[in-house]
Amino acid sequence: MTDSAGTMLSAAFGTCTVTSYVESMVGTQVGGRTGLTTVVVGLCFLLAFIFSPLAALIPGYATAPALIVIGAMMLKTIKNIDFSDHTEVILVFLTIIMMPLTYSIANGFGFGFVSYCILKVLSKRAKEVKPIMWVISLCFVISFILHS
Repeated sequence: MTDSAGTMLSAAFGTCTVTSYVESMVGTQVGGRTGLTTVVVGLCFLLAFIFSPLAALIPGYATAPALIVIGAMMLKTIKNIDFSDHTEVILVFLTIIMMPLTYSIANGFGFGFVSYCILKVLSKRAKEVKPIMWVISLCFVISFILHS
């Protein structure tokens, strides 16, 4: 939930949606257990503003290897999926495939949120969908409509 919220907020503020996920993942992997890790990373991001004009010179295709590594790291969690529940498996597939097809992790997550709600309704299991999921899905649908 934290990564999803961070992705949505970073997209709303116009920053790269990958940074919220990477910051969270790296902080956890190096042993960060408190909010201090996040504060330090936030301060480093503020310091990085000085170098943002230089970073703007880097072409988009130069970041592809980093995105591939991040995608591979995200795949590690597939082992936790309940493959006996077809709605979950279809949801995961749709979310994963939409990220490269839309060139956006945020759009992939958004498609996943919306797909989750739709799949649960179609499988007559709408009660499993928490109210926050409906709200987030509605926000993504509005975003998709406004950006199309």
